[in-house]
Amino acid sequence: MPLKFFNTLSRSVQEFVPLDPAGKSVGLYCCGPTVHDFAHIGNFRTFVFADLARRYIEFKGWSVRHVMNVTDVEDKIIKRVRDNKTTLAEYTGRFEKAFFEDFQALGCLLPHQTPHATAFIEQIVALIEKLVARGVAYAAPDGSVYFSIAQYRSAGCCYGQLLNLNFEELRPGERVSNDEYAKESIADFALWKARVREDGDVFWPSPWGQGRPGWHIECSAMSTQILGPSFDIHMGGEDLIFPHHEDEIAQSEGAGLQESGHRFVKYWLHGAHLLVEGKKMSKSLGNFFTLRDLLAKGYNGREIRYLLLTAHYRESFNFTLEGLQGARTALARLDECLARLREVAGTTVGGDTLKSPPMIHGARGSENRQTGGLPHEGMTSQCPCAVAGPEPGLVERFAESMDEDLNISKAWGEVFEWVRETNRLMASNAVTPPQAAARLAAWERVNSVLGIQPARLTTLATGTADGTAAIPSEIASLLDQRQAARKAKDFKQADAMRDELKKLGWTIEDTPKGARLKRI
Repeated sequence: MPLKFFNTLSRSVQEFVPLDPAGKSVGLYCCGPTVHDFAHIGNFRTFVFADLARRYIEFKGWSVRHVMNVTDVEDKIIKRVRDNKTTLAEYTGRFEKAFFEDFQALGCLLPHQTPHATAFIEQIVALIEKLVARGVAYAAPDGSVYFSIAQYRSAGCCYGQLLNLNFEELRPGERVSNDEYAKESIADFALWKARVREDGDVFWPSPWGQGRPGWHIECSAMSTQILGPSFDIHMGGEDLIFPHHEDEIAQSEGAGLQESGHRFVKYWLHGAHLLVEGKKMSKSLGNFFTLRDLLAKGYNGREIRYLLLTAHYRESFNFTLEGLQGARTALARLDECLARLREVAGTTVGGDTLKSPPMIHGARGSENRQTGGLPHEGMTSQCPCAVAGPEPGLVERFAESMDEDLNISKAWGEVFEWVRETNRLMASNAVTPPQAAARLAAWERVNSVLGIQPARLTTLATGTADGTAAIPSEIASLLDQRQAARKAKDFKQADAMRDELKKLGWTIEDTPKGARLKRI
């Protein structure tokens, strides 16, 4: 079944066919963080969506070149550099480091390249010079350079490819220097901003005088320099459709970089807004969460990633703390099933992941290849799925769902139907060790897309935890105390420890292989 995406450019679902004549490689660009503060959970919905898309394209057998920019100079950043009396590099460096820590906590594969706007000033200036030479950009008296929408349209180009703009009702011809502006103003936008006193030391030389780039031109320069004048996929949140992505198209195509008959980008994918507790995120409403806020509340990256992946990317999603509790319960159910499969397969699972990504069979070719990026989180050095072939049912049903414009909610339905079926078979002792290994291999194949990190395993005094849940150190300590009390035949103390664990949301199962912790 072919992979299909909803393309914002065509307003329709289309089969994905890469530009590569050999049909093997895919260029993917995702608008990355603006490092002026800690990224919030709405930002991370977009990045987790992009990670899912990249993983699934790789799952289908294509080789992906994933580029995500880092915006390290723009209006908000300069204001905060000035307010904090620091340097641009010091200010943005702090938040960039935090972003990538959070990014990896959510199990996202690192992009292959993360270009910084400040490292591409030369390329940005060269692109602006092309636009000026072609007559679709002009220098203002103060040394700023603006893109002319009127001249762009006069040259036979379309402004409004990603959304319908009514030029009769809107106000064309106005000039704005702000990076963000309203749909009501089809404005000539700044490509280069002349230096002003408030910019401080944030400026670079150019043919038009000292200044700095506008936000929109940064992405055009970086994406075309790295992926070429035409590439396959451009991703971002739906809030970027206008003006940012529309202006990217105008700049990139207005410069005449593409071959005849080719567009700047073939497929545009946009993720929908995220609400929190049913409302738009706002600090004044108390529903504004960074990833770190949620981690401080006791949730972990896999739970947050799971919740962000439960709704289709084009659906507005209501993120709630109750939903995180549901994610914890769902993952515990999945973890318990996988743990029982490992027991049936006769393997003791350690906590160390493989040193390198596993090899997977590409769906569009016979060769094996790596998933790329980081080591695959779901594999373990002793896991039978590293050598067993996957049981095909789950993998096929999962792929059928994901081929439908990354229908992740349907895909999760297939996963939990598989969990239900697997539990039923194991309850009736109808799963042999080879069958258990094949089912584990099927999960690992699917999890190469989902990227759900396994629960961390903690070796206990009386046995090995089976991975039914991530075990916090304080919980493991209470279990150790309970096991020590049992060994000393202090059953009153052991019962007290069991009751304390129950209050904290954990129960203990005593098995021949040792004590097993499970979330209630």
